[in-house]
Amino acid sequence: MSRDLKIGLALGSGSSRGWSHIGIINELSRLGIEPDIVCGTSVGAMVGAAYAKGNIAKLEAWACSLTKFDVAKFLDINSSMTGFVHTERFHDFLNEYIASDEDIIENLSKVYAAVSTDLESGREIWLTEGSLIQAVWASMSLPGLFPAIRYNDSWLIDGGLVNPVPVSVCRALGANIVIAVNLNGDIVGKHLGRTGTKGLEKKPNSGITKKITDLVKEYTNLSFLNGDEDEEQPPGLLNAIAASVNITQDRITRSRMAGDPPDIIFSPKLSDIGLLELYRAREAISEGERCVQRKLPEIEYVLGMEL
Repeated sequence: MSRDLKIGLALGSGSSRGWSHIGIINELSRLGIEPDIVCGTSVGAMVGAAYAKGNIAKLEAWACSLTKFDVAKFLDINSSMTGFVHTERFHDFLNEYIASDEDIIENLSKVYAAVSTDLESGREIWLTEGSLIQAVWASMSLPGLFPAIRYNDSWLIDGGLVNPVPVSVCRALGANIVIAVNLNGDIVGKHLGRTGTKGLEKKPNSGITKKITDLVKEYTNLSFLNGDEDEEQPPGLLNAIAASVNITQDRITRSRMAGDPPDIIFSPKLSDIGLLELYRAREAISEGERCVQRKLPEIEYVLGMEL
């Protein structure tokens, strides 16, 4: 592989499925592939920031230790009703496992960008300088879960609404080869199909999402997160949010990558992992590793290297 070849890694959005980014990064590293440019959207921005800061192993250990109750503790309704996520706890998490408030993007060892969306204009915003934590937070501000973030006189929200897999950003920042991770390839209809319309879980041998919903209700006292609705009622709140985001991101991803396809694309099969099932990190990370292994011949061909 030529030393002049700059490899870009485009880490896509996908909530809990984003832990698979860790497995992909680890497996690429094992093969001796270290991207020069890291661009991320939403959870991809977060994992990418941890990687660029040298905290990926620390983040992985924390993710694999999560329980359903740990996830429930991150959820709350604030007095302004701007989101479900307890912002102080999330800020503490970012500081401990991603970066400090003082870390700036320009000082990273890799070129880094996080993608966000201007709430007023709908424009795609690339965060390539300044506070790393603020860039990650702005890229992850999924409406309904996180409040919008104020940045340069604009309100920013989740970048997945405009560019779920930021291939274009990698190329604009100088990447000759772009390796992309699409977490949205097999998700449309799967979440609702798995849980049905009766709240957040119907599968008789699982009950996982219903249990976490019960924990959230107990922790936040939110009666409208009831998982026992009648079948004639619409899907539960989190179910509806997840399905809506899935549809939007799938359609945008297909359109964007048709016009600007990556050189290598990994598509983890993780449609059964729901929006807030962050405690299933081991499954997601393992699938990320398998994704890379399945593509070894293609990686060798595109990068011109023997693995």
